[in-house]
This record gives sequence, structure tokens and C-alpha cells, in this order.
Amino acid sequence: MNIVLCGMMGVGKSSVGIRIAERTGRMWYDTDVVISDRHGRISDIFEFYGEAHFRMLETEVVRELSGRDGLVISTGGGLVLKPENSELLKKNGRIFFMRASFETLLKRVRADETRPLLKNTGKTAETLGQLLEERTPVYEHVADFIVDTDGKSVEEVADEILAHMDAEQASEGEKRA
Repeated sequence: MNIVLCGMMGVGKSSVGIRIAERTGRMWYDTDVVISDRHGRISDIFEFYGEAHFRMLETEVVRELSGRDGLVISTGGGLVLKPENSELLKKNGRIFFMRASFETLLKRVRADETRPLLKNTGKTAETLGQLLEERTPVYEHVADFIVDTDGKSVEEVADEILAHMDAEQASEGEKRA
């Protein structure tokens, strides 16, 4: 069973994913890192090939990773918006929506010029707010669990996710017994 982390840019999916992998001995994959390792910088992919091409590359990575077991997968912010991706991830994983307030997210992403959906817009707050409003209902719909991250450390969020996984495994064990 894979642990899949979804949520907005800046919520901490990579940091938490790395921490969970360290604590559990699982392999960690960040879909954005896999894509950039294979195809170059994400901002260049968006600029030269467009968002649709990037989303196609995401689906290729999801097909590959969802077929494996025992991974921690940190997804790009828009990855689960495509139903095919969330369906593939659910077949062998539990999806955790890492939720944070607009204020927390804005503080974390404001200075990051590498985020293609915010790059050169001059309207970081407006664009982030619009994305948050559009994406939150989808995140909530695809998630098996919602973890609020405001005011919590990476360790605390990792603890909460692992507690959900432990409880689910214990429940599965009781059903088999």
C-alpha cells in the first residue's frame, strides 16, 4: 500500500514525504522531481510545451508509480485533478490531502519564482486564491484522509499520517482474524 500526499503547492508534501520515508524505510518519490529529472525544468516544460503536455507527463509517472507497492508519493499540486490519476493512485494507495490556509500557503510560495502557475503573473495572491478555491473540493473528494497542516511541524504531520496508516492496517488485520 502506497502513501500518497496531495494538496496545494507550498503545503509541505515533499518535506513530509521525505520524513515519512525516513521513518518507515519506504522509497520516496516526488512526481515533479521524477518529471524534471527525465524531461528538464518544469517551468521550461510549461513554457515550451504547455500545461497539457506537462499533465500528460504526470499521468505517465502516476501509471509507473501506482503499479509499485510500499512507496511514499508526493504529488504535484494539480496531479489529482485529473480523474485518471487519482483512480490509479487509489488502486494501491491511500491519498492524504494535506490542507493549509491561504495565509500559510501564500507565505510559503510568495518568493518562489519557480512555480509555473504563479511565475510572472504579478498576482501571486490572486492566482493562489483562485487555485485554492478550484482545487480544494477536488482534493477533499479524492482524499481518503484530510490532514490539517497549519501550525504543525513536518514531524507532527508525518505522525498523523502514519497513525492513520497504522490504524487502517490494524483494522485490516482484525478483519482477517
